[in-house]
Amino acid sequence: MAVEEEGLRVFQSVRIKIGEAKNLPSYPGPNKMRDCYCTVNLDQEEVFRTKIVEKSLCPFYGEDFYCEIPRSFRHLSFYIFDRDVFRRDSIIGKVAIQKEDLQRYHNRDTWFQLQHVDADSEVQGKVHLELRLSEVITDTGVVCHKLAARIFECQGLPIVNGQCDPYATVTLAGPFRSEAKKTKVKKKTNNPQFDEVFYFEVTRPCSYSKKSHFDFEEEDVDKLEIRVDLWNASNLKFGDEFLGELRLPLKILRHSSSYEAWYFLQPRDNGNKSLKPDDLGSLRLNVVYTEDHVFSSEYYSPLRDLLLKSADVEPVSASAAHILGEVCRDKQEAAIPLVRLLLHYGRVVPFISAIASAEVKRTQDPNTIFRGNSLTSKCIDETMKLAGMHYLHVTLKPTIEEICQSHKSCEIDPVKLKDGENLENNMESLRQYVDRIFTVITKSGVSCPTVMCDIFFSLREAAAKRFQDDLDVRYTAVSSFIFLRFFAPAILSPNLFQLTPHHTDPQTSRTLTLISKTIQTLGSLSKSKSASFKESYMATFYEFFNEQKYADAVKNFLDLISSSGRRDPKSIEQPILLKEGFMIKRAQGRKRFGMKNFKKRWFRLTNHEFTYQKSKGDQPLCNIPIENILAVERLEEESFRMKNMFQVIQPERALYIQANNCVGAKDWIDILTKVSQCNQKRLTVFHPSAYLNGHWLCCRASSDTAAGCTPCTGGLPANIQLDIDGDRETERIYSLFNLYMGKLEKMQEACGSKSVYDGPEQEEYSTFVIDDPQETYKTLKQVIAGVGTLEQEHAQYRRDKFKKTRYGSQEHPIGDKSFQNYIRQQSEISTHSI
Repeated sequence: MAVEEEGLRVFQSVRIKIGEAKNLPSYPGPNKMRDCYCTVNLDQEEVFRTKIVEKSLCPFYGEDFYCEIPRSFRHLSFYIFDRDVFRRDSIIGKVAIQKEDLQRYHNRDTWFQLQHVDADSEVQGKVHLELRLSEVITDTGVVCHKLAARIFECQGLPIVNGQCDPYATVTLAGPFRSEAKKTKVKKKTNNPQFDEVFYFEVTRPCSYSKKSHFDFEEEDVDKLEIRVDLWNASNLKFGDEFLGELRLPLKILRHSSSYEAWYFLQPRDNGNKSLKPDDLGSLRLNVVYTEDHVFSSEYYSPLRDLLLKSADVEPVSASAAHILGEVCRDKQEAAIPLVRLLLHYGRVVPFISAIASAEVKRTQDPNTIFRGNSLTSKCIDETMKLAGMHYLHVTLKPTIEEICQSHKSCEIDPVKLKDGENLENNMESLRQYVDRIFTVITKSGVSCPTVMCDIFFSLREAAAKRFQDDLDVRYTAVSSFIFLRFFAPAILSPNLFQLTPHHTDPQTSRTLTLISKTIQTLGSLSKSKSASFKESYMATFYEFFNEQKYADAVKNFLDLISSSGRRDPKSIEQPILLKEGFMIKRAQGRKRFGMKNFKKRWFRLTNHEFTYQKSKGDQPLCNIPIENILAVERLEEESFRMKNMFQVIQPERALYIQANNCVGAKDWIDILTKVSQCNQKRLTVFHPSAYLNGHWLCCRASSDTAAGCTPCTGGLPANIQLDIDGDRETERIYSLFNLYMGKLEKMQEACGSKSVYDGPEQEEYSTFVIDDPQETYKTLKQVIAGVGTLEQEHAQYRRDKFKKTRYGSQEHPIGDKSFQNYIRQQSEISTHSI
């Protein structure tokens, strides 16, 4: 979800690898071990939770999490919890990274010290405040100065223990005085509208003739401050919970009698400081935060056109897409946006065919074909991840889930056998699992996505043409991807491919490792299978699979997925599971009488229908055909005073649903919108609030069938599997070219050197693949020009934004450190330009 600014869309995303924690404090009991899990939070809103690692003070998680961030935030936080069976789980410590510091740790494994969590430091949200100083003349002619403190509203307050009933206290404080006043409590909202004014006497009454206008005593004002404290009204015996505070010295009114602004709430500086950070242990994280500023499509035309015609450039090494792979530090960072862009415009197959053909021509040994981390390999990997994810799930998920649930021991290493385990039984269990997975893979050829089959066909043809004497190379060229880089890694680490929600337990992980090794070897069609294993027990186990039928099954499968015109495209469409999970829904009112209460239900979405049931696997309580979904929109919080709500609008009624967090709400809205995008009766207007007590809360219309009062949000692409924004991907490619501009210029020099000198290459130029210096130089010149034009547009946008933005506005409250840094940078740029 993009944040719209003037002529620009801003996307935020984060990819996190949660590694492990170490040296956590021991439990104060005889056992000393803990059962710990880690949560990822945007400020204080939990958006992800790892599995629980039991009985460890150094838990290993090994989990990845990616999300698009649908709102502004100040901190990306990680909390380590200790599970408690009888009481609420206790927090051991946290890591909080400010948004402006995320680039400092970009894509680097970093150990962070866990910090102590104090209720007074857990603060988020902002407050809108106005201060006004005025003179009041009493009936006796005496003048005194009074301060009016108006608190308008707050936004984004934390939800404490599932609820937020906030109120504010406003205090005028000094060395010898403290006068406090309190707002009303606002029930069930973390965006309270107070709009209350409090008056305070600031100076001692004095003669109007003696003092000039606003000439109050300087020493008094310097020592006075207004303090605003936000609290959550709680029924607990421990008292109300602190939500944040704001302290403002009255001297800010020296130059103006009124001052109005938004402020970020701050923590109280009285947290528990007794514990050293070392006492709580540390957490290893790898965080990649990306912020894309995307212009309208016409800005990207020159660079995009250059990239899209890459497959037609002769030689392909002189194309813009290939050059991107040459200058990037890591081929994968080039492949990700490149493949997404080319898939979006239907150009990925010709480009991969071209670079694969060029790589095959440079390969001398058929046994090493496509084994390196080249641009070809990375692009095919990325294409399989994007286009083949559903295929992977349909093929492997049922068997992987059964392996995880059955928890059978399959250890075949005699050294690692536990007491009471039988080697023959374990070997038989493992053989059955391998047989089942091998069978579902080799019978899945008809389901392999067309784009993958077209790529495999081009690989097969290029390899067979290059190595005509090797009859097996047409198979190994394809198996090196479909088995070695697609199925085997998914079996080994199912959580990375969304086949399981979390990293598997050690015993299951060992079983999957043994299965993955065997499947990889079966798929490789190597001549001496047993010799390919280092471990003797694996060679012994593999004797089960030395029959010719396994090699024949692999070849038949590879033939099917790499042959042209392999199947009828009009195959029977089976329901595709798109998303499932627990959410809370409000009764739809299908019965004339009955309570319209909220209940937790298991929701399931396929490309045919949207259903919910009491629990996973139960019979559906409600089925909504996709063609009956007329719109999917957010529901304003005021409707039920609940966050993260959205509505699925049907012909007769709307289904109101609350997601677990803001990321979950965005994901459900996006996928529901995509799957229903082509419905002919989709609405153009909707009601952003609920129909309650005989009227719509948004427009006050009394008829429950009244037409909507707000335009529906813009539609998303109808392609369920590949929701790709071509402009965003081009912007990412521009950012990479801009980042590696030095290498682009170095490559230009290398082209010039090759054109005039045919001797040994200089060492600094030898890393570049340049087959045609003149064509490559020509493309480089166009790339650098296109990147330069986009950089000028970004610079102009930053200058214009700098002129228009006010510090203290709702978008940039006072206390926004990232905006302060931005102001400082823009001031330096402006000074430098002058």
